Amino acid sequence: MLFHTFSSQEERRRFGGSCFVEIQFCRMPPGTPVKRLVDVDSICNWMDDSLYVDDESALYREYGRFFTGGVYNNLHRGPVDLYGINYYEPAMIEPLMERLRQERPPEYETLLDWLECAKECNGFYILGI
Repeated sequence: MLFHTFSSQEERRRFGGSCFVEIQFCRMPPGTPVKRLVDVDSICNWMDDSLYVDDESALYREYGRFFTGGVYNNLHRGPVDLYGINYYEPAMIEPLMERLRQERPPEYETLLDWLECAKECNGFYILGI
């Protein structure tokens, strides 16, 4: 199983501690400057509605080609950085979902369901280990 959800932080700690890549909704309001969105001090880790991945190699292998163009903490863009902050703005969600539907990587339905909820937010993050 690639994607995990937890009902509490205690459940997450029992499963594997803190060694996860976290895919998290961005809850900051639209119009927030990108510099603030990707600031380390603006991120609250370990949200209960996040998706968690405990195998970063499998995530990169299966999904690295989909998660491109996110904004890093240094305001540059590029391939997913599994050891840093990656921010994906709302306009990137629907094209990503369409690619997932077409290519159907492992467990893509779980990610699609989660991304559907992300449409209600100001994009999403992939927060590295």
